[in-house]
Amino acid sequence: MYQFHSQHHSTLLLLLLLPQTPPKSCFYTDVLTRRAAMYQDYMKQIPIPSSRGSVIPFNSWMGLGSSIKQLYGQPLHYLTNILLKQWDQLRIGGEDEYMPLDDIIHPSKAEATVWLIEEIHRQTSSHFHIANLWKTDPMYHGFVDSIFPTLQQTS
Repeated sequence: MYQFHSQHHSTLLLLLLLPQTPPKSCFYTDVLTRRAAMYQDYMKQIPIPSSRGSVIPFNSWMGLGSSIKQLYGQPLHYLTNILLKQWDQLRIGGEDEYMPLDDIIHPSKAEATVWLIEEIHRQTSSHFHIANLWKTDPMYHGFVDSIFPTLQQTS
């Protein structure tokens, strides 16, 4: 297992954002798998906040995600970011598409839902699954947050 400390944050970001190798090569698959393993290990180490700040107004799931990142100074998992995007896409064409989401779902419930999903993604996601998703999405780094909270040292 990789141990991440403050000095490794920029190394992780560089690894995640390195130029892509052609997707058909075995080297590319190995690199993505290593990147995903490092990413998943890092995300596992970030504790979910135990206390909530204030009620966050929001118009969309992705907007709520952005506010959560700002308020708590934490990244959201790649899979959480993708899910929030999908939830916003589900509203397209619906009768409430243009209604602020916080008029439909109470902000506290919505935030608690995001943190629950985030905990599931941080603690249980397979780095092989993440690597396979990244293989099919050349723009995956757009959903990997570049927020690096200070982690407590482990010995």
